[in-house]
Amino acid sequence: MTVAGTEKQLLHLVFGGELENLQDVQFRDLKALDIVGIFPNYATALTAWKSKAQQTVDNAHMRYFIVHMHRLLDPQSK
Repeated sequence: MTVAGTEKQLLHLVFGGELENLQDVQFRDLKALDIVGIFPNYATALTAWKSKAQQTVDNAHMRYFIVHMHRLLDPQSK
């Protein structure tokens, strides 16, 4: 349900960490994961992702991801 004049929240999680190797998504240290935040839509999540990715561009093993939480919370919705 949405409030009049607001768009539906489509939650997205942005997080990252250092990978074991570049061919797989296995993190070196799960305790060191960087949870950037949860965002109300893809556009704001993408802005946060770009910012963190740019800050860590010198570390080839550091990767950031966007998780579409709204798809996990409501898998029947399209």
